[in-house]
Amino acid sequence: MKPNVTSLNTTEIKKLNIEGVESKPLSFSMETPLREDAFALDDEIKIELIAKHFKEIMQILGLDLNDDSLSGTPNRVAKMYVTEMFKGLNPENVPSVKLFDNKYHYKNMLIEKNISFHSVCEHHFVPIIGKAHVAYIPNEKVVGLSKLNRIVRYFAQRPQVQERMTIQITNMLKESLHSEDVAVIIEADHMCVAMRGVQDTSSSTITSEFSGKFIDAKTREELMRFIAMDAK
Repeated sequence: MKPNVTSLNTTEIKKLNIEGVESKPLSFSMETPLREDAFALDDEIKIELIAKHFKEIMQILGLDLNDDSLSGTPNRVAKMYVTEMFKGLNPENVPSVKLFDNKYHYKNMLIEKNISFHSVCEHHFVPIIGKAHVAYIPNEKVVGLSKLNRIVRYFAQRPQVQERMTIQITNMLKESLHSEDVAVIIEADHMCVAMRGVQDTSSSTITSEFSGKFIDAKTREELMRFIAMDAK
């Protein structure tokens, strides 16, 4: 039976294992830290619970939730978290990566550059806004171009660390393509740097992961030349 989430207190929430205090995290070193019971609650319950607690945050801040501009905010935020910004946490939303025969026997690098994404810094829960450049060298199979965008956005739609996200995208591509010849470069602006702390709005962060033939210096140089062409 579905619990009445609006009446749950702190003790009852702990019993549902949704605070994380008493749950053991998964141990995958390159995976986003998730508890073993991360998907024990369905999305509807998660939205109700998040809305309840976000309402409390707003009240603590002194906001008047009777105002018609604010009254629906807790539910809007909760729905946004579960169904949009953080839907990449759920493995049921992993994009299907369909491969096609490499009928043209194309053996040079294929690059999808300037893939835009929005993520959230897991340290402060503020936006990360960036672009990814993804490259691979085909073997017998190639992947539909839009799937590269979908893979990037899947891993972006969760609380993230840019270094981890770079490796996660690379690993999924290597597994999907059955090839080690994959490279991923990410450049992003972190609002935890721009909006708070040092409040630096001019810096950006670049991470990269090279494997297979991209470890070779000449191959990497060729990749960087292509990415630099007509830079947006």
